Amino acid sequence: MDLGLAGRTVLVTGATGAVGRAAARAFAEQGARVALAYRHRRDAAEELAAELAGPNGGRAFAVPYALEDSASPRWVVAAVEERWGGLDILVANAWRWGVRQAPGARFEEVSEEDWLPVVADNLTPAIRTVQCAVAGMRKRGRGRIALVAPHPALVAGHGREFHGVAQAGLHGLARGLTEGAGGDGVLVNAVCAGPSAAAGETSAPGDIARVLLFLCSAANAAVTGQTLTVAGAR
Repeated sequence: MDLGLAGRTVLVTGATGAVGRAAARAFAEQGARVALAYRHRRDAAEELAAELAGPNGGRAFAVPYALEDSASPRWVVAAVEERWGGLDILVANAWRWGVRQAPGARFEEVSEEDWLPVVADNLTPAIRTVQCAVAGMRKRGRGRIALVAPHPALVAGHGREFHGVAQAGLHGLARGLTEGAGGDGVLVNAVCAGPSAAAGETSAPGDIARVLLFLCSAANAAVTGQTLTVAGAR
């Protein structure tokens, strides 16, 4: 099946993580050009960019991306648009765990100083990046956005309430953009990545990458506003 990804431009945030690397490689194998947004691991990002750049170079590059900097998403998207003339696909995969309350601590005992960064780091950057990316996609009348979030099993329960809030926000973002962005040819979905005991098997980041390929490809003409769970991924 031709996924129609050859020549498309892709921005992957959190590109040095396991899922980010797998996604970047999967898109590159389909002939897409890939921008690798990283937070700390510059060497790893540049090494991956060199691997994916292609025989003539220019098919991949690394770009810094700071979760805490409100201007960073705008700068990163602008860098992709300037280099390649536009952004077709966004894979928003940047998140971090942050605080976990001490054993025995109750939800109401966690200070705002401790929990606010969890929401800020795991939801706010995605919102900012989607805002920057979707503007150009609307103008061109096409685009695909995939929001990657931890599996509910990783964030549910005592000690992870605030991560659950951030994750739910990503699902709501995908759902909420369906009507407005869909009218301009932009499809938005969320993908949950995490463990499962289904069939006693454990899938790999590559399984998540294959789901992302479909959601962001020309083969997907109707799936939008959905949250897909990849059982067994970790």
